Amino acid sequence: MFSKILIANRGEIALRVIRAAREMGLSTIAVHSTADSDAMHVRMADEAICIGPPPATSSYLNVSAIISACEITGAEAIHPGYGFLSENASFAQIVEDHKIKFIGPSAAHIRIMGDKITARETMKNLGVPCVPGSDGGVADLRFARAVAEQTGFPLIVKATAGGGGRGMKLARSLEELETAFRTARAEAKATFGNDKVYLEKYLGAPRHIEVQVFGDGKGNAVHLGERDCSIQRRHQKVFEEAPGPTIDAETRARIGEICTRAVADIGYEGAGTIEFLYENGAFYFIEMNTRLQVEHPVTEAVFGVDLVREQIRVAAGKPMSFAQEDLQVNGHAIEVRVNAEKLPEFSPSPGRVTQYHAPGGLGVRMDSALYDGYSIPPYYDSLIAKLIVHGRDRPEALARLNRALGEVIVDGVDTTIPLFRELMLAEAVQTGDYTIHWLEQWLESHPG
Repeated sequence: MFSKILIANRGEIALRVIRAAREMGLSTIAVHSTADSDAMHVRMADEAICIGPPPATSSYLNVSAIISACEITGAEAIHPGYGFLSENASFAQIVEDHKIKFIGPSAAHIRIMGDKITARETMKNLGVPCVPGSDGGVADLRFARAVAEQTGFPLIVKATAGGGGRGMKLARSLEELETAFRTARAEAKATFGNDKVYLEKYLGAPRHIEVQVFGDGKGNAVHLGERDCSIQRRHQKVFEEAPGPTIDAETRARIGEICTRAVADIGYEGAGTIEFLYENGAFYFIEMNTRLQVEHPVTEAVFGVDLVREQIRVAAGKPMSFAQEDLQVNGHAIEVRVNAEKLPEFSPSPGRVTQYHAPGGLGVRMDSALYDGYSIPPYYDSLIAKLIVHGRDRPEALARLNRALGEVIVDGVDTTIPLFRELMLAEAVQTGDYTIHWLEQWLESHPG
């Protein structure tokens, strides 16, 4: 087992890793920018090293500074959290080249799944159902028209290196296809430095279902059920729950087995998430995230496992501490992402938190790095907290979420908490009857 772990991240996920490591008796090293000198993860770690000025490109994305921090402190492993360098294959390779353990999958697996065309082809060959569309990249408009004639409209033009909804354009006809194709390529080039795109059939009213998988890197793997992440705004998840309200035990076992077999066959190591669009009882693969997800706590709640602890164990060469038969769904869990944003524009709202109070009570968990007097910097993602609730069933989880939202106090900055309090009154949220388009349609009808 390692003795020292460096966390190459910040905020609540850095704290999350510190807590797991501390329970395992491991020392932790925090890295931080000058803007995060007073951050909670810096205060809580055993050691802390400043790696650069506020911009992420000069600090949290500064690979040489992070490697130097490992060498200075004697850290044997790096946990990347999520975001930043967590799915950067080059970083993972550099870490390994310096004889430091990257707590996550191999650089090769990150690279395969980071390119959406390669990921799609790989998963298709492994027996994972995929959305109908082009078999590979689409280089020109003539090829795009041929795919459209075979697949039918509507279609989504998607950047192979895309994410977060960027490099994605909808085409409902041949007339719209040319504009969508050119716009998606230009946006992809500007955002990712890669203008390669592919085409997929656009599903009219799907849900976003993701399956949590875990492998030991030696050909053994399990799945930990699914999460429904359909409540999204601009392709960004805001409300996640496990298990999915529309997924029964038989369906869960079926798609879980397909995903488990796929990651076992490639010798995948650590935590990963296979994401699907789900419509009319059918699953369609869209991407695989080769890291811990923001919403991992809902899976931890319903299965009673610590996914970060398991990541560290497997990275250290230990066997998984559970088998598939040990993993049974227990109750229902929901997570909402609290952002420092001003409504209804959803514009960033950095600033000083004058008062902070986290909710408590049975079945309530608040993952956050906030504290009274903390100044939220303007340089990073606006996520400031994740409120997770767990109950014996979905109605109890919803009741706990409603109660917990009423207890949260974050003064001094605007947050998205009022949005969630309103959403709790929506019939679709109460019944679980929603699709990936529901929230944006709801927001249009509730402009205030």
